[in-house]
Amino acid sequence: MKPVYFDNAATTELRDEVIDVMAQVLKANFGNPSSSHSFGRSSKSLIEKSRKAIASCLNVSASEIIFTSGGTEADNLILNSAVRDLGVKHIITTKIEHHAVLHTVEALQESHNIDVSFVNLDSKGNLDFNHLESLLQTETKTLVSLMHINNEIGNITDIKHVSNLCKANNALFHSDAVQSVGHYNLDLQDIQVDFIAAAGHKFHGPKGVGFAFIRKNIGYLKPLIFGGEQERGLRAGTESVHNIAGLEAALKLCHERAEEEHEYINGLKLYFINEIKAALPGVTFNGESENLEKSTYTLINVCLPIPANKSAMLLFQLDLKGIACSKGSACQSGSNKKSHVLSEILSGDDLEKPSLRFSFSIFNTKAEVDYVISILKEFA
Repeated sequence: MKPVYFDNAATTELRDEVIDVMAQVLKANFGNPSSSHSFGRSSKSLIEKSRKAIASCLNVSASEIIFTSGGTEADNLILNSAVRDLGVKHIITTKIEHHAVLHTVEALQESHNIDVSFVNLDSKGNLDFNHLESLLQTETKTLVSLMHINNEIGNITDIKHVSNLCKANNALFHSDAVQSVGHYNLDLQDIQVDFIAAAGHKFHGPKGVGFAFIRKNIGYLKPLIFGGEQERGLRAGTESVHNIAGLEAALKLCHERAEEEHEYINGLKLYFINEIKAALPGVTFNGESENLEKSTYTLINVCLPIPANKSAMLLFQLDLKGIACSKGSACQSGSNKKSHVLSEILSGDDLEKPSLRFSFSIFNTKAEVDYVISILKEFA
């Protein structure tokens, strides 16, 4: 069996079409986009073409798309700017956000003395919307930061409902949409979120590039990175033209093929769920990841009925068998700490059992699912 890659929530394989676009740009469009000669103008034209295409996918204006190095930078830009430039004194979030949000909020609390509130969650990791609404009852300038799809357990947050609550209470709304952009067709005229963050490598695009959506007329924002006037003055530094072109190509392909690819990957997820339940009685699913309506079609997070003496080196043993999956966010892979997401929602007993995240893409097959299940049975 060739190696099986079930860690698509960490990063995805580039599509061949994206590689072709990037290679062509690297070869033919090497000019600095800030240069006034024809080489520079050619690169600048490509960037603006990509900006318009990406904006069209989200039904927003091109001026509302700011290219960044990825989702983490986009989250940092948005949260810092909201506090520093827009006068936000209160941030509402949850304890299961990505660390790009949580660690930024912690730093802002320390440096700017802002108030931070955490929305209550149920045992599946779902938001208590009544509690959120009560937290919004304040005269303090507030920003709500809630991810659209949780990167570890796959729960989908109704961000349209959240945006309506925020508008009704004069609060700003930011959503880390890294796990949803490219997988769901978001209409940001229908969903009145003020800010989102996205990353190309989560939907078969290149690493090192993403974008922030910042709704127009939100107020004057200053950059995090100072230097030139690139990206409307919000993000200094020479743009990575080939990465931006690859980002555009990947997002357009995802939108064009959304229905068929969603159906295929959702079928893989359902097949995995049924097969692992049959093979490992006692397996449970963390968060809403088993629920096809309440979780993303791209991942599941399973709590395995495997004895402690067999689970200590489980990831390592799976790797030796050619299987790539994860315990949670790849950003925590160098840490010995348990998942902060699972720590919030699991009981002490379940937290001691091995939990694994398997995440899928168009490049995966049912034969790969069968192989993974057969290996997991050896540990039961």
